[in-house]
Amino acid sequence: MTALTEHAPRTVQQQSAKCVSQSVFDGSRLRVVLLVDVYEGAQQQFLEAYEEMGKQVASVPGHISDQLCQSIENPSQWLITSEWESAPPFLAWVNSEEHVRTVRPMHSCIRDTRSLRFHIVRETGRGLDETEPGRRLQASPRIGDGVIRHALTFTVKRGSEEKVAEILAGYDSPESRVDDTTRLCRTSLFMHGNRVVRAIEVRGDLMAALRHVARQPEIRAVEEQINPYLEQERDFTDEESVRVFFTRAALPAVHHVTSGHEEVPTERQALYYPARPGMGMKLAELLAREAERAADDPEGPVLRSTVYERNDVVVRLFDVRAGQELPPATALGLADPAQVAQLTTLLDGDAAAKDGDLTRLLSLARMRLVTDRRAEA
Repeated sequence: MTALTEHAPRTVQQQSAKCVSQSVFDGSRLRVVLLVDVYEGAQQQFLEAYEEMGKQVASVPGHISDQLCQSIENPSQWLITSEWESAPPFLAWVNSEEHVRTVRPMHSCIRDTRSLRFHIVRETGRGLDETEPGRRLQASPRIGDGVIRHALTFTVKRGSEEKVAEILAGYDSPESRVDDTTRLCRTSLFMHGNRVVRAIEVRGDLMAALRHVARQPEIRAVEEQINPYLEQERDFTDEESVRVFFTRAALPAVHHVTSGHEEVPTERQALYYPARPGMGMKLAELLAREAERAADDPEGPVLRSTVYERNDVVVRLFDVRAGQELPPATALGLADPAQVAQLTTLLDGDAAAKDGDLTRLLSLARMRLVTDRRAEA
């Protein structure tokens, strides 16, 4: 599969025509920064838990190194940095059940955490050779739009889909302003069978926004209402149960691209692609590559496209010109109907049928829009 990095680099002028605010597929090395606030008196317990975690992560494919640092001003503040060959292997690990089990011993000694992830763009230092294999840097900075895109996904008990959709469609929107620097911009909620996907767009601090939403009584009431219908049990009286649920529900955006026609009225759609085991990231990369190509067409019908992936669950959310019917190949995220064979080799179950019927494949992938709410300007 051709990587996005094999495309000719765009100039700043070309990038400004459309805004690529997020992508994990440029092939460059990744720096992960975890800010940790440890309970007083729990520093030794935290250190022991970290050392055990370090032994396990050292053997994870794509991992290069780790550093653990303690604040010289406040011993309760710690910094963990890690370096990875690229973003996809890190995401595969951090979204795995192995990671959930590995970090569980740390939870009892940590008050708060914040995770930041960065592609390495430039590097200086003695003896560094940027041409050395494994030292790939990002070729040029991306042009962002200041919006963080994230999603949550979970499944509900079969037979409860209509009731859950009714509950989720009827909630009262929380206050969009989180603080002086953070604001909720948009929430889109889709369903595919018994799978729920809630996509959110935030300006500012994503974690602050998620915590703000979770504290709102109207949102808590909805979460309590759907709790009996969840396939994965969640006990709101148990902080660890809630933490694990939302850890498993996280569906990160791995690519986003925007064309240069923001003022055009749009309609929001989403497709669900169940990937073959182990093929989720490759499927997401295929969709991301085709989204890049489509965005180069100034008259193209798709104005924005975001790809989310976790554990072989792949979702593509996109905005199209209002009232425009997309050809099946375009709706599926393909530049050419002939590419359906490549797509189906990465799909699981009924979606993987090699009959080449794009209309059938589109009907299998299409998600039901439950609600789409923008914050007031």
